[in-house]
Amino acid sequence: MKFIALKTNDGQETGKISFYCRVLEVTRQRFRDYLENRDKPWKHEALAAKMMEIIAEDEWNDTYGRERMHQALTLKYPEADIPSESTVYRVMRDIGITHKPNRKPNGITKSDKEARKSDDLLKRDFFSEKPCEKCVTDITEIKAENGKLYVSAIFDCFDVSVLGLAMDDNMRAELCVQTVDNAVRAYPELSGAILHSDRGSQYTSEVFRQELKFTGLKQSMNSAGGRCHDNARCESMWARMKWELFYSRGLKSEDYTIEQLKFMIWRYFMSYWNNRRICSGNNGLPPAEKRRRYYAALSQIA
Repeated sequence: MKFIALKTNDGQETGKISFYCRVLEVTRQRFRDYLENRDKPWKHEALAAKMMEIIAEDEWNDTYGRERMHQALTLKYPEADIPSESTVYRVMRDIGITHKPNRKPNGITKSDKEARKSDDLLKRDFFSEKPCEKCVTDITEIKAENGKLYVSAIFDCFDVSVLGLAMDDNMRAELCVQTVDNAVRAYPELSGAILHSDRGSQYTSEVFRQELKFTGLKQSMNSAGGRCHDNARCESMWARMKWELFYSRGLKSEDYTIEQLKFMIWRYFMSYWNNRRICSGNNGLPPAEKRRRYYAALSQIA
């Protein structure tokens, strides 16, 4: 339509309209409708402006898909008449903020077939009714400019918040021990919770078992012969982190040093993820907000 308008001087040169409409297979009425309506304000202009405000709030909010954007709009503008998720997607597409699907993660921990295993206490049931009841842990590898960085984290099944985080240039059992220690120091009420992992040698090691015994955590592991689906919650977290930090932006982790990656990942999880990132699994609430509402409801009951 813009091309025809340009070539016909906004429809003033009427002798050319028929020719261009015929070549481009556009009806003359449709072209006339375009001229009549093109200067009218877009009916979704206000909605698009709200979306851009959400995108501007955090540097990683530009990774929001249709569902999380709809939830973010509902949370930020509770009094506004937010349209359906499909309409939100169409507007996102029109203003160019849609994204491709996430990559699939690859596991790196190796099972120690000779080590003593623990029972699978979760059996793929990652739902939890209260904080610090069920947790999952895992390690992921990120390539850096000067080596490899291994990130270990403990996620709460209640609100997918990161309770403990540790990073190092190796993936020995001490990394997992440090993760548990950091989590228990930050959340003493974690004692007695279930901590689920895969059957990697770090988690079957004696030093890790002793740490769990000391802190009062109950160990749970993937079932014998289990696949990554037994610890799917952690795999999903790693995939989202790598997508939002690197892949969606066309960046490579190899362009950063280990120290730079440590800062980026710590800031992403402990500042953004825990406190401000919209989580679909929390019905559109950031982890901290879901936890706050849980304890607020308890105080009202008391």
